[in-house]
Amino acid sequence: MELTAEPKERAILVGFCRDARERYLEEESLEELVELTTSAGAEVADVVIQERARPDPAYLIGQGKVDDLRESVLIEQANLVIFNEDLTPAQLRNLEQSLDTKVIDRTELILDIFAQRARSSEGKLQVEMAQLEYLLPRLTGRGVQLSRLGGGIGTRGPGETRLEVDRRRIRARIARIRSELRRLEERRGLQRQKRRGVPIPTVSLVGYTNAGKSTLFNRLTNENVLVSSSMFATLDPLVRRISLDSGQEVLLSDTVGFIRKLPPTLVAAFHATLEETVEADLLLHVIDVSRENYEDLREAVYQVLDEIGLNSAKVLEVYNKIDQLRTIPGIDSSQEYVLVSANTGEGIETLRSKMGEMLNRGLRLVDLLLPLHRGDILAQIRDRATIEKEEYSESGIRLRAALRPADVGRFREYIVESGASEPVAHKPS
Repeated sequence: MELTAEPKERAILVGFCRDARERYLEEESLEELVELTTSAGAEVADVVIQERARPDPAYLIGQGKVDDLRESVLIEQANLVIFNEDLTPAQLRNLEQSLDTKVIDRTELILDIFAQRARSSEGKLQVEMAQLEYLLPRLTGRGVQLSRLGGGIGTRGPGETRLEVDRRRIRARIARIRSELRRLEERRGLQRQKRRGVPIPTVSLVGYTNAGKSTLFNRLTNENVLVSSSMFATLDPLVRRISLDSGQEVLLSDTVGFIRKLPPTLVAAFHATLEETVEADLLLHVIDVSRENYEDLREAVYQVLDEIGLNSAKVLEVYNKIDQLRTIPGIDSSQEYVLVSANTGEGIETLRSKMGEMLNRGLRLVDLLLPLHRGDILAQIRDRATIEKEEYSESGIRLRAALRPADVGRFREYIVESGASEPVAHKPS
């Protein structure tokens, strides 16, 4: 029996802008929508833009543009229309009825890609919750695309049984998912607590999707994690232990790529996963410098970082893909940065050296003497510092540790001068 691949869906993409000034930004955003559509497994048949002072409450675009779009659907033999804006339930219903084909918006497309990419049980639960929360207010709008055209983009995850699931059952399912995610979050918290018991600095890779984070992760860890030009190829966080050139050990994590107009439901659903990033000692912000609009994408990442509470994190910008440039542009940045090619390895040694420098910046190497009965203080120091030496004697527990400035004050009464046998007496401040 010969197996044949399912034919790709043919999609028409629709953008909306209010005036000529917004048109350039919308065209740029539609280029990204083309990448998203391709990543989801569909073929782009056409791309159209409606320039209109105000969105139409019934269709988003004007009635005349709807008529043109219906004709394009027939000519292009398209079976999917994707809007670059979020549609209201009424707009979704009206468009499906007028176009007589499946209609989805940008958020639903991204959710569909996440549903395809999630591998871990936690990732799948996070995506399902985001899909259900997106679906809940739109139940009355799901007409043609689910009843007439089962399967395809926008129907993965819980989609194929959506019409039979009423609001009460969806809310109950969301509650069960939240409960399960809380349980997984507690387990993840315990794992982080254990890692903090062994004071190894944590470094997280962040960046716009397709910036080359997974390639850089492979380069730094000598692993072979999936590298793909598809957007959101990495969803589930990966954590590996690596050694820097100085011998210092670091926990490196790779996270999901960010994107403009990232659905709020996804940001909320993946918040637990992103906690790996929130608690990192250093963020490596990977930027694809070969893209003409890399500065805009850089700012888009900082907007998402701000949303998840990372606006004050220590950041090292990694301008990647310099092997694709004829000349290196002048970088105008308020952050510290390095230039690398994760693909060829150029600049990687400089990156590793800079990581060590930034992780250890501000640390002070001190000698401490703790009473033998103060195991609680020892546990705190182990939790908060890098201990270079630990010795036990009748006089107490001698430590040599690299402390952060705030912790020097915290443990001041146990700090001894070099060669001293007792803690130094400090006057209260």
